[in-house]
Amino acid sequence: MSILTTSTGGPTPVRILAPDGSVPDGYRPPLPDSELLAAYRLMLMSRRVDERAFNLQRQGRLGVFSPVNGQEASVIGSAFALDPTRDWVVPQYRELPAMLRQGYTLERFLLYCMGDPEGNRMPDGVNLLPIQISLAAQIPHAVGLAWGLRHQGRDSVVCVYFGDGASSEGDFHEACNLAGVRRAPVIFFLQNNRWAISTPVSKQTGADSFATRATGYGFPGELVDGNDFFAVHEATLLAVARARAGEGPTLIESRTYRMGPHNTADDPTRYVDPEELEAYRALDPVARVRSFLLEAELLSEELEHRMRAEIEEELAAAVAAAEARGAGRPEQIFDHVYADPPPRLLDQRDAITGEAQ
Repeated sequence: MSILTTSTGGPTPVRILAPDGSVPDGYRPPLPDSELLAAYRLMLMSRRVDERAFNLQRQGRLGVFSPVNGQEASVIGSAFALDPTRDWVVPQYRELPAMLRQGYTLERFLLYCMGDPEGNRMPDGVNLLPIQISLAAQIPHAVGLAWGLRHQGRDSVVCVYFGDGASSEGDFHEACNLAGVRRAPVIFFLQNNRWAISTPVSKQTGADSFATRATGYGFPGELVDGNDFFAVHEATLLAVARARAGEGPTLIESRTYRMGPHNTADDPTRYVDPEELEAYRALDPVARVRSFLLEAELLSEELEHRMRAEIEEELAAAVAAAEARGAGRPEQIFDHVYADPPPRLLDQRDAITGEAQ
């Protein structure tokens, strides 16, 4: 059953966790307490990585970086509905927390941001495709992956992340159409953060909601408050259950807000209304979860302090390990492309390294 609700003003995002951290009477999260705390810790980790990565980039120690700030409930709420041992994540470039949940490491991510191709090679046994910068290019790959896993007789689900801007690309529409026809076990997770770099969502679609597009492809669309960890999590749980049962894809529109710049090369003050930004800061997804956990007596100031201290240690160790590798080498662009490189690529590599005869 779809959880997409409507009102006279158009589709209304489903909300469970209010901005003050309260939930409806009798509501019980579908996650055990230990998982709720792990999710909150990952939110704190994500925020801290955003801060540290910006500092490193400004010091010339890191390349361009896209923060998650404001979208933590969207990314982490959905990721915690997946089983990393059998399900796959196909990211765009703003899904680091979901990647870490799958088994990716901070050190490898920092290597990627430092220009070392090794950072974008997924570790063996980790169900994760590489970061994709080209908008929507990963969406057809996700459908093919899901379709292939089903043909192999697995009950795996693929969750592909992308933004409102990517939904304007032809790859999105073609992938949705194929997935609908083939009933591929894929979740199209659209993070509507209101901006495609500096282009507002109003210039991406004339529809009231991206989720309503799903009907045209023959599968359900769900619209949720993307700053509500519980609403996102439960919508994704439903989508996972549908996919495992052979009922095909789901399009989830997670309506959130990008509270920082598009990336470290962007200046959002040139196009973001400061009053609008402040209004969305009042809906901070991390603060909402924190309030809930404190009220439920699952979190204490002492426990949070320990979490933050552990995160600092982990992040410092990851930065040190990544920087210890030194700068990337030009010939690395030939690594992890072919199992058996053809002679022409070997010749090109040798020309770069000076080994050509």
